Amino acid sequence: MERKEGGRGTMEGSIRCSANYVPLSPLSFLERAAIVYADRTSVIYGSTTYTWKQTRDRCLRLASALSALGISRHDVVAVLAANVPAMYELHFAVPMAGAVLCTLNTRHDSAMVSVLLKHSEAKIFFVDSHLLEVGQGAVKLLSESNVIPPTMIIISDFNDSIPAVRGVHMSVNADYESLLQTAPPNFEIKWPNDECDPISINYTSGTTSRPKGVIYSHRGGYLNAIATILFNDITTMPVYLWTVPMFHCNGWCLAWGMAAQGGINICLRNVTAKAIFDNIALHKVTNLGGAPTVLNMIINAPITERKPLPGRVGVMTGAAPPPSQVLSKMEELGFTVTHAYGLTETYGPATVCTWKPEWDALPLKERAKLKARQGLHHIGMEEIDIKDPVTMKSVPADGHTIGEVMFRGNTVMNGYYKDLNATMDAMSGGWYRSGDLGVRQADGYIQIKDRSKDIIISGGENISSIEVESVLFSHPTVLEAAVVARPDDYWGETPCAFVKLKDGVNISAEDIMKFCRARLPHYMVPRTVVFQDLPKTSTGKTQKFILREKAKAMGSIFRKGGSKL
Repeated sequence: MERKEGGRGTMEGSIRCSANYVPLSPLSFLERAAIVYADRTSVIYGSTTYTWKQTRDRCLRLASALSALGISRHDVVAVLAANVPAMYELHFAVPMAGAVLCTLNTRHDSAMVSVLLKHSEAKIFFVDSHLLEVGQGAVKLLSESNVIPPTMIIISDFNDSIPAVRGVHMSVNADYESLLQTAPPNFEIKWPNDECDPISINYTSGTTSRPKGVIYSHRGGYLNAIATILFNDITTMPVYLWTVPMFHCNGWCLAWGMAAQGGINICLRNVTAKAIFDNIALHKVTNLGGAPTVLNMIINAPITERKPLPGRVGVMTGAAPPPSQVLSKMEELGFTVTHAYGLTETYGPATVCTWKPEWDALPLKERAKLKARQGLHHIGMEEIDIKDPVTMKSVPADGHTIGEVMFRGNTVMNGYYKDLNATMDAMSGGWYRSGDLGVRQADGYIQIKDRSKDIIISGGENISSIEVESVLFSHPTVLEAAVVARPDDYWGETPCAFVKLKDGVNISAEDIMKFCRARLPHYMVPRTVVFQDLPKTSTGKTQKFILREKAKAMGSIFRKGGSKL
């Protein structure tokens, strides 16, 4: 027991002990849910259903198995999986074992996965059977570079047989379900010694050529889960449809948050408009989320795929600024949209465009325009501001003066894994510098205007123009290249490449795109290629703002049919 002496900042007689202080951790959500909601449904995946008691038992068995495999405090456990029950369970089981969860983007190729596995030094690697080729390829690349690969365990889909795995380092218990069945059911949870201990590492989506692993703490995960539940009006025992990938900021922290409210997690492997409407009707879904891409998919669904909403369906959107037209059409369909904004470095959602009743009387287009703003910090974040990045002075609330969006509070990351210099740079001046540019409106709400790092956000995924350009430069006919965002009605934005060819050569735009497809994940491949000289400054730097304006003037890319991500 710690005795606090009276003095500055304390009161005589005040103490801190186990009776009045416990480190915050979202693991406590599951412990409570297993009692309060014991026999209520926790997870539904096709014909598979679990209760909260069963989910806790499965998580304890998995934590026990991880410990038996040699996992100890602060070891990293990686997973490459879709929104399936195992992915949900790993969010609790890994930290129960005292370890750190690292969820990998399912759209990455083997090369990128191998880089992230090496950087994270993951000891165990869980791989969805549907993504086994990517996982195998990553492990093979590690072995070829003389790096000891992690033990790989396959998450086999319930109706699939386990694919044959050859030439890779494998665990004796190579299957997820077998691991659970053979693990001892009794396990003493390794609670964090300090609430600021790491709970997960989330890698940014490649906004630079080197990976950045964002470290989340038990405290931050707890607070952001609570804040996200509150600003979305997620009531007790909700039915949540998993259209947000759980690898994205731990499902915007709702992988933990659903346990806090005893909700039903509807796991969805493939996100399509039909699947969304079918699940809403079948399970009486109350909440879902997604980037504007998902909203666009919903509003453009064929009439034959649409079904009437059984009740209020709340939708949280973020990851990219949603067009006001998309928001208004969602409202016309009967969805209640909440617009949030944040970054991987802020545990996902950090602000919310809190709706005010007096706005209800405004015309639909005006309402959508207001809702398209990013709003203000939620209750878990201490403060947000728009500042001059040099002077650190706040810009005036005039809706015109542009500054950098900055955060401070308990739901800002611990830092970048193995990169103290980048951490110090990002938090210089006592604020987290987002790199996003915005304005503050007269009512205090902020609005994002541009991105200082030339990030392209396509379908909620961040694309580094530098990485795409490096591939373009490797083409034998390319002299110069610059990549910017072009508007896209479906994806929000897609890469647009401006290319200057070497003298005397000729090649088609399709040839350039084919070259990129062989070397990049599909979503990073330019959808538009323009051949021209690149505008330069007097010092020889490409003037990307001119190219962005040209790409914008081209208008949105139009495509027929298809609503599958």
